[in-house]
Amino acid sequence: MIDALISGKVYGQPAQRSGKNGKLFALAKLRATGTDGQAQFISVIAFDDGPVAALLALKEGDSVAVTGPLKVATWQDKEGNHRPSLDIVAQQVMTVYQVRHKRSATQAESAPEQHHLPPREDRWPPQNLPERYEPPDGSIPF
Repeated sequence: MIDALISGKVYGQPAQRSGKNGKLFALAKLRATGTDGQAQFISVIAFDDGPVAALLALKEGDSVAVTGPLKVATWQDKEGNHRPSLDIVAQQVMTVYQVRHKRSATQAESAPEQHHLPPREDRWPPQNLPERYEPPDGSIPF
């Protein structure tokens, strides 16, 4: 078993299905671009409530990252070429919304306490400055 982290964009609309035992699960396809520029399609299935809800909230084209066990296989296209097949069981699904939400939560927790000091009147604003700077030789300084 390979534990994987795959990021890509949702291809098509994720779908909800019901198993024989009545438990709901979600199916989705991701499109990821490899280092060679070729698109790879990854089949995603989720059984746990959190990943199911996260997948079903996505629309086609949304960016997403999925973690879980990955199954690698091959299939043969109409021309007889062997192509890779990637299937992942989503244990966690990370969306842009979740990243923003977690980032704002951690920034709020780790923000240092602000101490407001009175301004230093002897430094700011600077005193005795001319309204306009003019070089002594009349040239433009840039």
